[in-house]
Amino acid sequence: MTLPVMTQSQSLSDWLSYLEQIHPQQIELGLQRVRTVAERMDLTRLPGIVITVGGTNGKGSTCAMLASILQAAGYSTGVYASPHLLRYNERVKINGCEISDEDLCSAFGEIEQKRAEISLTFFEFGTLAAFAVFKKYQPDVIILEVGLGGRLDATNIIDADISVITSIDLDHCDWLGDTKEAIAVEKAGIYRSGKPAICGEPNPPQTLYTAVEQINARLYAVGEQFDYQVTGDKWAFQGQHWQLKDLPVPVLPLQNAATVLATLEHVPLSISQDAICNGLSQVQLTGRFQTLQHNPTVIIDVAHNPHAARYLAEQLNKQKADRILAVVGMLKDKDIEHTLQHVVPYVDIWYLADLSGARAAMAKDLAAVLPSKSIYTCHVNVTDAYKAALTEATAHDLIIVFGSFFTVADVLAGTVQH
Repeated sequence: MTLPVMTQSQSLSDWLSYLEQIHPQQIELGLQRVRTVAERMDLTRLPGIVITVGGTNGKGSTCAMLASILQAAGYSTGVYASPHLLRYNERVKINGCEISDEDLCSAFGEIEQKRAEISLTFFEFGTLAAFAVFKKYQPDVIILEVGLGGRLDATNIIDADISVITSIDLDHCDWLGDTKEAIAVEKAGIYRSGKPAICGEPNPPQTLYTAVEQINARLYAVGEQFDYQVTGDKWAFQGQHWQLKDLPVPVLPLQNAATVLATLEHVPLSISQDAICNGLSQVQLTGRFQTLQHNPTVIIDVAHNPHAARYLAEQLNKQKADRILAVVGMLKDKDIEHTLQHVVPYVDIWYLADLSGARAAMAKDLAAVLPSKSIYTCHVNVTDAYKAALTEATAHDLIIVFGSFFTVADVLAGTVQH
């Protein structure tokens, strides 16, 4: 296959198509290749304060709440997160606004020139592009979401001022290990000597503590150095420096909100309680238990592993609906059985969808792990599954769409007109 010669004048869609073709593997962990190109581009140090966020789940909501509070306090932010739902531009934001095609293409063009003989994965290319954008716009605080694991993820070429682990559970086991102990070591690789190391996982494996000691990071763990309590529709936070009461409960998981405050109290900036309350009240994140419509209620959630499915089940348990109809599509490298089993007690009817692509699971794969008495139908794509659920739902039913970013994106893209 002959690849085109790319220039900055090419469209974003051309660039993304090119980036998907230039590296033989979708994932290749390791820092040497991406670090070498970053050095050529003078991107190994970023402007402002850098916060790196890793974890099995909760990374996106943690990044969103950090940015929302910092912006409410009057500081400029740059956020790099993945994957995107509808547009690649969602991955890089300055002050909450998606970056332009022009800025991305300009960065891609520079990387293409400087990488020369070095092959980069799609994610590595995108990570360097985000760094180039941040170098251009010089935000006060840069928030980097780890793509996979931590220790060998491309974001980890940057020495963060504060590093955060939101949660530790089984996911990406082919890459990170098949025990929480092994995964904790990979995630702890983002911590740095002498720097604050925030941990929002309530029961971290001993290997995390061992890794923190070896790195000589300053651990701040939930239940130890910080904690939180809910009282009615308000909550309180107790940290190293902050004792805060009467905080608004955000639409995103409270455990992550507490982790955010534990992080921000170590940021050397002035942040008032008013800014914290405003930031928590205003924050939203697409695809995280997001209500799309009522009568019937449609909620989308990107939960795609057991840890996220447990939280989703807790939320479904609070809903008042005649029936819950689940539209589900998943990837075959996920723990399908244990993800679905958390939600099984709350679902009345399943609409199972084939996904497309090399990593896709088929609807029959999902059906195979459901209890024998489950009511389900299989569909060739998410659009058909969602149409079927909408057709059969009454005004007092709830439709939950989950299982993958791809599943949620298909529904969110408005592929179904109704």
